[in-house]
Amino acid sequence: MSTPMSASAFLEALRNEGFTVVQVDDCRTHNRNHKGPWGPVNGVMIHHTVTSGTAATVRICRDGYPELPGPLCHRVIAKDCRIHRVGYGRTNHAGLRDDDVLCAVVAEKRLPPGNKADTDGNRHLYGFECENLGDGKDPWPDAQLEAIEKAAAAVCRHHGRTSRSVIGHKEWQPGKADPRGFTMESMRTRIHDRLK
Repeated sequence: MSTPMSASAFLEALRNEGFTVVQVDDCRTHNRNHKGPWGPVNGVMIHHTVTSGTAATVRICRDGYPELPGPLCHRVIAKDCRIHRVGYGRTNHAGLRDDDVLCAVVAEKRLPPGNKADTDGNRHLYGFECENLGDGKDPWPDAQLEAIEKAAAAVCRHHGRTSRSVIGHKEWQPGKADPRGFTMESMRTRIHDRLK
């Protein structure tokens, strides 16, 4: 991947996968670009929200918290499988991580364990927050898993990348558990099959 998709191209890529995309407020210009550049983009990061209720989830992902301002991702994938567009540009979703991990994403190789935090993931990764409590008990409906698969595949397809460009937050940053409730290897297999 390289140059981020335009806001319009991002919307079109998702609609081409059959999604209903809900536009939230000033989603085309809501970002954290004043904190640094966005791009080149090298992958897609999947998160769980630790929230319930779509309206509250979308609002938190758009606005953030006092200690972590929003947007907290580019898109929210709700339990009902609709995608909510909350930001475009740099977002507060990935944080810092080892450059070796980013290099593996770029090369689409197996991810190494990282041991330092020297690379800004907010600059290099698209972020999808997925509505789920993240407690290992809140179910992931089959339709929502399919929506995650389709959304990530849409981004990979646009950039000519494979499923190895899709990672979980837990694979990027030590101590993170998301997404909890399914494995990223199983999700990458689904994305791989869809890209075929």
